Amino acid sequence: MQETDFIGGFAKGLKVIEAFGAASPRLSIADVSRRTGLDRATARRCLLTLAKLGYADYDGKFFALTPRILRLGHAYLSATPLPQIVQPFLDRLSQEVGQSASASVLDGTEIVYIARASQRRVMSINLIAGSRLPAYCASMGRVLLAALPEQEVRELLLRSELQAFTPLTKTEPEELLDELAKVRNRGFAVIDQELELGLCSIAVPLRNDRGTVIAAINIGAPAAQFHASELADRFLEPLLAMSSTLRPMLQ
Repeated sequence: MQETDFIGGFAKGLKVIEAFGAASPRLSIADVSRRTGLDRATARRCLLTLAKLGYADYDGKFFALTPRILRLGHAYLSATPLPQIVQPFLDRLSQEVGQSASASVLDGTEIVYIARASQRRVMSINLIAGSRLPAYCASMGRVLLAALPEQEVRELLLRSELQAFTPLTKTEPEELLDELAKVRNRGFAVIDQELELGLCSIAVPLRNDRGTVIAAINIGAPAAQFHASELADRFLEPLLAMSSTLRPMLQ
């Protein structure tokens, strides 16, 4: 892409939208400026533009995104066939194993949920299509990272905020690289309460008809019911069966 094709103002507006999140639903101009690296005047113009177009509310001090912003995510989910293809298979898998099942894709340092079949609420947050989690400590994230070249993985880990969500979270880059090597070799990832205490999960890659990893699917289970070491014996076979069934359908 040539430099003249890049629209800086549009890019700044997207950065402002991405500054909002579950932990920061209401932000001031100063907050957005700090989170995005934009000067206050630019942050202010972007925020007021979002408010003018109905994508944000403004109470005189704080801005908050409105439901209208969901149109942006809905456009992706509607235009991409993958969620529609995967959802009925997740529904059947979830019913078969009696646990929640999900599918996600990698977006930078995070995974984005594109489909989910929930049996019960396992995490403290309500995961739905569009939800995001850090890739480095999520089972689907590790499967997706393991499919990338090592240098690209190193760069993504450098860009990630490697925080410990629980005492069990792996945060050292070299330890994570070793773990990803194991995932790459065995073909699946298991997470034992690294993202949230009480939650363990197992994930496998979802490949297209050319063998390229395009997404990941997982099963999440309460740690009080299943020890992480049991997950492969209990859930790996149905996950691999679903992945194998879907492969010819995906391009």
